[in-house]
Amino acid sequence: CKCPLAVKTSPMSGTLFLSFVALLAQVSFGSSEGDAVTVSHTVEVARLRSEIAQLRQLLDAKATPSDASERRLLVDPGATEGITLPSGALTKLSVDNAMLRKYEHWQKQYTDLKGAMDSLWLILCGAMVMFMHPGFAMLETGCSRAKNAQSVLFKNLLNVTVASLAWYIFGFAFAYGGPFEDNGTYLYNGFIGAKGFAGHAFLKEDDTGNMAISPGTSTMLTWFFQWAFCTAAATIVSGAVAQRVKSPAYAIYAFLMAGFIYPVVVAWTWNNGWIMKVTNVGYMDFAGSGVVHLTGGIGALTGAFILGPRINWHPDDPAFHPHNVPLVVLGTFILWFGWYGFNCGSTLGLHDAGTGALAAQVAMNTTVAASTGGIIVFLIRYAKIRKYDVVAMCNGILGGLVSITAGCGNVETGSALVIGLIGGIVFLGSATLVEKMDVDDPVDASSVHGSCGIWGLFAAALFDWGKGTYHFHGWNGFTCMKEDDGTCRTWIGGRAFGVNFAMALCIITWVGFLSTLAFWGLKVSGLLRVEPEKEKKGADESSHSPSKAYNFSS
Repeated sequence: CKCPLAVKTSPMSGTLFLSFVALLAQVSFGSSEGDAVTVSHTVEVARLRSEIAQLRQLLDAKATPSDASERRLLVDPGATEGITLPSGALTKLSVDNAMLRKYEHWQKQYTDLKGAMDSLWLILCGAMVMFMHPGFAMLETGCSRAKNAQSVLFKNLLNVTVASLAWYIFGFAFAYGGPFEDNGTYLYNGFIGAKGFAGHAFLKEDDTGNMAISPGTSTMLTWFFQWAFCTAAATIVSGAVAQRVKSPAYAIYAFLMAGFIYPVVVAWTWNNGWIMKVTNVGYMDFAGSGVVHLTGGIGALTGAFILGPRINWHPDDPAFHPHNVPLVVLGTFILWFGWYGFNCGSTLGLHDAGTGALAAQVAMNTTVAASTGGIIVFLIRYAKIRKYDVVAMCNGILGGLVSITAGCGNVETGSALVIGLIGGIVFLGSATLVEKMDVDDPVDASSVHGSCGIWGLFAAALFDWGKGTYHFHGWNGFTCMKEDDGTCRTWIGGRAFGVNFAMALCIITWVGFLSTLAFWGLKVSGLLRVEPEKEKKGADESSHSPSKAYNFSS
């Protein structure tokens, strides 16, 4: 029909119309009984007029003329506003265009909701990762000597504040700044970012002078979530050099770690740098066994080695054993709690059933690996000394957590159990080796984060939940990595392992070299280590006010 507005009428409405025409004729030209209209005819006319008015209202609900040149179509019966259409027939094209505009409106609403949910998720998880710092502080303080407790706490505060400024000024730009290649996927130079220093261009003005908010998530959200990871990597080092490093020296190193050393590792990996192009498979590290923990662990080992052991230190001397086991246990539980933000938050969103299921799988894997890591270390230590070693069990839990961090998003829970168990064994073997090397690491940071970080990278490739060794899932989560034609890629697990192995060597070399330069330079300049008399007295009494962390007499 080419009429301006085609309306399908019912048989009932046609009958009413014919009856009304007959009545009008009768009223206008009279009847055989006279020209007067009876009362019954008047009532009938009124009734028909009422029904016609109702019919018009029904038609107006479908199409209402707004003026002489347009009509409005209500595509949603519950909507209060229609979609403006040109005058003329409601052809299929015009209806399709109307539906398209409505779809675009709904799509924008969905994008806004998705962005809000992802923002809420990452802010929550980032805050949980930040809450790991009290865990580090409690753990490191408990493992130290009582006379240095306040000094250890101070360095943890110093780490967060100094590293935050370094990340703001330099770190984020080096880690996640562009430019990128034309396809927008890979970092242009493959090595380091060069945009976004000190938050530059995070916000932009629109034509009206207001701040323009882009659809989806914001750059500020990425800055905050990744900041939490950066400061965690830096604080790993503080425990290994505790009780004998000068606070200004540690502040310098923390700034260097958060502002340059760690960001470059991120640029290579999570910002799609050069390693992601190797063998066309990429580097699989879901939440940072290598990027965060191995980086921090190598920094810790380098610092402890160059600093040298504490005066008169011997691993079997009770004077150097943890002075406050309750703080160690409290710190471990806090770290375990924060790890759910660390690992689950690395889904980088929670806007649909798929990301929700992946986050749940990650949480389950994290829980199982931590438990098996702690139990195996406890059993081995008990078999050796026939006593309960609570501190060793805490480190076993942390070793299991570090081990599962890389593969928590691409392995089954049974595999997570094995990964955590082997992680606990790796921790014990590494801690024993570090002691034999006369490296004084009061919190075993180099073993927990360094050695278990290496194992975590290997495990992420070895235990991938792809179909046997035929398929590899990696970053794709529940689905296989695919070719351009949509079919699953085959026999790439070996290449994935090779990439992770190569990246472990690169991290060890990069972090070890720069950390050596930093700590050695500070040592040569006399800024690295506290004076022997102050170390013997204790950092709290010699350098802090009040002079004691614990005042039981008051």
